[in-house]
Amino acid sequence: MTREPLGRRLLAEVLGSAMLAATVVGSGIMAERLAGGNLGIALLANTGATVAVLAALVALLGPVSGAHFNPAVSLVEALRGRLTVSDAASYALLQIVGCCAGAFLAHLMFELPVLQASAHARTGVSQWLAEAVATFGLLLIVLGHRRAEDAPWMVAAWIGAAYWFTASTSFANPAITIARAFTNTFSGIRPVDVPGFIAAQLFGALGALVVARSLFPSVAVSKNVARESGSVEARSQETAKG
Repeated sequence: MTREPLGRRLLAEVLGSAMLAATVVGSGIMAERLAGGNLGIALLANTGATVAVLAALVALLGPVSGAHFNPAVSLVEALRGRLTVSDAASYALLQIVGCCAGAFLAHLMFELPVLQASAHARTGVSQWLAEAVATFGLLLIVLGHRRAEDAPWMVAAWIGAAYWFTASTSFANPAITIARAFTNTFSGIRPVDVPGFIAAQLFGALGALVVARSLFPSVAVSKNVARESGSVEARSQETAKG
């Protein structure tokens, strides 16, 4: 658990979320313009840019805030006792704000209307299942990786692979799903399809938490350890005052 002040952690979350969304949306716009109608080439370019920026941002901002950039991650960390509920809510709010700001920034960079609504249909059982699977895998990596230095490449590698093996191209993030509803470009999703994606993502995240508690014993005891640490800290402060 990071000991950085909340304000610094929130700044890292909003900045990282904005840069991630700007990359996802911006690289999609660039890829679509250059691919000449070849959607496979466009998706490949979009994947490469997303993988690269995700690895860089997690490595850079992980020591500050944990580099969640994702309300599903923050929710699970709150359920584990590694974030307070109020901190998790603040994380989620700033992640959504940051992702939307990143999408608007991409529009500005490519001289497109800032405010848009996507017309890209993404709905149906197969899409929802894909989002649950993508988010499940992402959270399993977040919960199970052994060394902090492994998180950047493992998270980026999973998302890069999930772009291609899932029917939904792996949003795996409620904040960026909301932001992508505001871009009528390659990476967009219709606003009406957003709730289904978010429900599937949260289902996958909670499923990962259940499985991780069986696979990785440290996940099962994290909440108790956090509580015990808090109690020890509180007793220490009382002793110091006395």
